[in-house]
Amino acid sequence: MFPKITCMTSPSSSVTAPGDVEAAVAAAVSTGIPAALSDLGDLVRIPGIAWPAFDQTQLVRSAAAVAELAEGTGVFDSVRVLRSAIPGTDEVGQPAVLARRAARNGKPTILLYAHHDVQPPGADELWETPPFEPTVRDGRLYGRGAADDKAGIMAHIASIRAVAESLGDGLDLGIAMFIEGEEEYGSRSFAQFLTDNEDALRADAIVVADSGNWDSSTPGLTVSLRGAVRFTLTVRTLGHASHSGMFGGAVPDAMLATIRLLDTLWDENGSVAVEGLTVRDAETPEYSEETLRDEAGLLPGVSPIGDGTILSRIWNKPSVTVIGIDATSVAAASNTLAPETTVVLSCRIAPGQSADEAYAALEAHLRAHAPFGAQLSFSDLDLGNPFLVDTSGWAVGLTRGAMADGYGKDPVDLGVGGSIPFIADLVERFPGAEILVTGVEDPHARAHSPNESLHLQTFRNAVATEALLLARMNEITL
Repeated sequence: MFPKITCMTSPSSSVTAPGDVEAAVAAAVSTGIPAALSDLGDLVRIPGIAWPAFDQTQLVRSAAAVAELAEGTGVFDSVRVLRSAIPGTDEVGQPAVLARRAARNGKPTILLYAHHDVQPPGADELWETPPFEPTVRDGRLYGRGAADDKAGIMAHIASIRAVAESLGDGLDLGIAMFIEGEEEYGSRSFAQFLTDNEDALRADAIVVADSGNWDSSTPGLTVSLRGAVRFTLTVRTLGHASHSGMFGGAVPDAMLATIRLLDTLWDENGSVAVEGLTVRDAETPEYSEETLRDEAGLLPGVSPIGDGTILSRIWNKPSVTVIGIDATSVAAASNTLAPETTVVLSCRIAPGQSADEAYAALEAHLRAHAPFGAQLSFSDLDLGNPFLVDTSGWAVGLTRGAMADGYGKDPVDLGVGGSIPFIADLVERFPGAEILVTGVEDPHARAHSPNESLHLQTFRNAVATEALLLARMNEITL
């Protein structure tokens, strides 16, 4: 069913995966999809959210469910639910699942990553169906976490099931699986978890199944990710609130100062105007404004911002977004000059620039442009470095071939405007491992938004791809 592949840059001189094995893998994937989707539905029903305001016992339930799925594959030597300390605090992180089987006969080891925690659902009235009740309609599975990232978990489980069924005792590949429980809450114990479990996590290649694809039928291999700088900014102009009628026009309130200050972050066309933030020079595929409007939900009459190709703005240039603001609500509005205003800024930085350097540029800009002598304070800093993949490695070539066969289309090398900051931790801890950023999402998945969904055929293709990758890695001798 799938063409034979020779991995010319693998550690062995040539690798050919037998056609009968690949046919068996394809058949096992096909027959296993209904069970995988049923299991995915069960995971979606568990509202495991790492924010302290939510019921934390649900994350314990979620981790236990994932551990049971891992044990059910029958391939792992050990399956454990573990927590690690959060550095600098007296807290521990959320429960993660760590499973491992040892490689045999000189075969490589692959580490499969996903996360079982999800974003908060937001307002229930914005969902067409309940966020934690999986619902299938129009070829998609709807529910919070259906795509991000419980589908990533099930892609791993389903592909392991398929190769275990097809290869039996011939499965010599080492497999580690790490399913994190706090990715949506900043992966605060991630680096410590790597330290605590370094030997169990060590691998020759690492699949991070937490990204997306070019479209619902075309696979994507993510080769660049923007970094992230997030912080809280408080602007103060008064020692106390004052009457807006008595002093308005002579005294700058904090909201006025905040508006004027924030406006300096962008130029007239919406491009970031912060000296010291860099831009990556790299070509991007064709991507039309019409496609942008469709995928982003841009309203009629609202124009895109920035300059250059659309994908260069998303993949290779910085962005600054105000994602939160503390101010008097409309319902509680009074004729008062506010003494302080607090905002949260989420900034994406181009591949190639460190997050520390980018934050320094942002803070310097804001301090230099504070209007009326407003006092600024910065807090809750969260940094994540960008990522660039070395695409010359043997595992990258093997993955591209598996994608082409699993989807029936050649993959597109993607940049991603979002960030996966913990990848920098993986690179630092395991410098010899190849990092393969894949995913099951398509541009209409609406991850983090109401009506999040998974395109079912994309999921089938993603499972077929990963099962093929595991089968072909099983043929490699290091």
